[in-house]
This record gives sequence, C-alpha cells and structure tokens, in this order.
Amino acid sequence: MRVVVTGFDSRGGVEPLVALAVRLRERGAEVTVCLPPDEEFERRLTGAGVRMVPFGAPVRPLATKPGPPDLPRRAAEVIAGQREVLGKLEADVLVATGVMPACAGARTIAEELGARYVYATFQQLTLPSPDHPPIAYPGRPFPENADVEQLWDWDRDSINLLFRDVVNADRRGQGLPPIDDVRDYVITPQPLLAADPVLSPWREAELRVVQTGAWLLPDERPLPADLLAFLDAGEPPVYVGFGSMPMHDTDPEQVVEAVRRHGRRMVLSRGWADLTSVGDDCFVTGEANHQALFRRCAAVVHHGGAGTTVTAAWSGAPQVVVPQGADQPYWAQRVAELGIGAAHAGPVPTAESLSAALGIALDRADQAKSVAATISTDGAARAAKMLAP
Repeated sequence: MRVVVTGFDSRGGVEPLVALAVRLRERGAEVTVCLPPDEEFERRLTGAGVRMVPFGAPVRPLATKPGPPDLPRRAAEVIAGQREVLGKLEADVLVATGVMPACAGARTIAEELGARYVYATFQQLTLPSPDHPPIAYPGRPFPENADVEQLWDWDRDSINLLFRDVVNADRRGQGLPPIDDVRDYVITPQPLLAADPVLSPWREAELRVVQTGAWLLPDERPLPADLLAFLDAGEPPVYVGFGSMPMHDTDPEQVVEAVRRHGRRMVLSRGWADLTSVGDDCFVTGEANHQALFRRCAAVVHHGGAGTTVTAAWSGAPQVVVPQGADQPYWAQRVAELGIGAAHAGPVPTAESLSAALGIALDRADQAKSVAATISTDGAARAAKMLAP
C-alpha cells in the first residue's frame, strides 16, 4: 500500500508525521511525506529514515515575518506548490494535516489520483463542536456576544471568504466542479483527531471523530555532549522554548530573570525567535530531543503547541504555557485544568508574570508525574492500522 502524508505546519506539526510514517512502514506500507523544504523538517525526517519530498517555499520565513499575513495569496501559493509535487506521486491513501487551504488542495489532488483522502488534526479546535469555540482567523475577529453555534457559523463563513475562491480556482484548472463549503470538504464526516484523550477529550458531536491518541514515537536521538554536561553539573534546570513562534515582543532577559528568581538554572532554546542569553546558569541550545531533555527538567516553559504540550505531559515535568495564538490558549487552559502546570496570562512574559506562573507550576510537580502515567503512546500505531489495515 502506498501512503502519502502531506502537511503545511510549523516544526511541531512534523514530529507526529515522523511517528505515523514509522508505524505505517512497520505495517509494510510505502510511505512518502510531503512538506515544505525547511531544513529542520528534512533533517528530522531523514534522520528517522522517512522519505520526504519537499514542495513549495519554507514555512519559517513566513511564520517569523512581522505583520498580518495575506492569507488568500499564501493559500494560492501553497496549493500551487503542492500540486507541482503531489500530483506526480502515486498513492492509495493521502493523509492531509495542517492549515485548511493546504488540506483542501490535497483533497482535490486525492480526487485526481483516485486515492482515499483522510484529514487528521492534532487539536480539536478545527472540528465543529458545541463544547468549544473555533479559532479566529487574522482579520476576522469574532462578533460580539455570539454563542458557540454562531461562532462556528462565523468560522465556516470566514474559511469560505478567505479560501473558497482560491480552492475553486485550482479545481477549475483541473476541470473539476467547484465546492460550496471548504471546511466540510476538508474535514469530511470522519476525521482523525491525533490528540491525547486525557489532555484533550473529544465529546460526541455531529462529526464521527476518531480520536487515535497523540502520534508519539520514542526518540532515541542523543542529547548534545555539551548539553548533557550542563545537565549533569547541577540540579534539574527549567527549560524555556517557544518553538516556531517569532516572540517579537519578548525580552529574553525577562525570561531568564523569572527563572533566576526561583534559584533555578535554565536551558533556553533558540527556536525560530533566535532567543539567546549569557551566564553560567543558562545554556542556550538549538533543536534537541525534547523527550530526553524534558525528563531531566524541573519544569517546561513553552508556547503551548500541541506537540510540545503532550511531550511535556508525557515527560512528567510541570509546564508553564505562554500562549501566542491559534490553539495555544486551549492547551494552556487544559494544562491548568489538569493541575499539571500553569497558564500564563497573555503572550508577552515579564519577569514578574512568568516568575509567578513558574511558581505555580513547580508546586504541581507531583500531579504532573501522576498524569504522565496516563498518556497514551499508541496513537500512531492505531492510526497506521486504520490507514493500512
């Protein structure tokens, strides 16, 4: 069986695809992963022995560029880049993840290839439900005093306003009929929710969602020797990293000061914001094996991406989530509700605000360890069995 997995996402959206590809390969499937050509993406997939075929332009320059994005133009560029590559592949199953227009473009290509199309998401806020609101799109703030049902109507209308013309232009170029509702076309009646059921339980709604659990894979990559030496030289540090977030308004020294107020050393991840600092108590690192690193940390401070949240929960380290947008406020709320850490108020941490949140998280270490034992680790294997029975 030939399975093609495509996504347009940040670095955190790549790790689950590595897990899925490895589990599919174990079932005898021929797997190809199509992603933008960011160096980090290619390095991670190649290191795991997964075939990657790049398409389009890198994500990082777009994600870190200040100012509001031109979403329809970007969507058209992504769809065109996908078509150039995906349309030349052979597939029995095409799995799409990431942003809505990219998934719409992928489904159109699946139609042309005669492949089974499957939509998967790592968070449930793109799936209509009476239990939670959707994510607002830039330039389309929610109407005031709207209830959840009205917000989901607004979400549908926003997606169609931003992306329907782009999607239908691509379809028209292939001689295919237009679609009326981009969201329904992308999600399908039975999407996969690759999120842990303890961290993010799905409650029954109109959609027949299949919650597989998070797509996790034991990461055997060793930590760099100099980072290991730092970890071995003292008490467990606090990890601080904001992944693919640009963090334009964040002063790294405010973050460092917040950790120092607790008498803790820290590991600071540069991330896409290129954060840095100096001092014997602060180790600045590039990309590293989060599974191995988080298990040696007293706490994990991060932006609240789905992948970082579940990895920190799995490690047993308490968390501070500093949400920047999209689904991240949801994960911050869940971390606080489960008692495995704290939700920082707002996207810009100061020494005072982050120190307060870190104090709460450090006091919740026992609960974090308890919840870690409940995290499901077979989500990728479950999904692979469904895709390649």
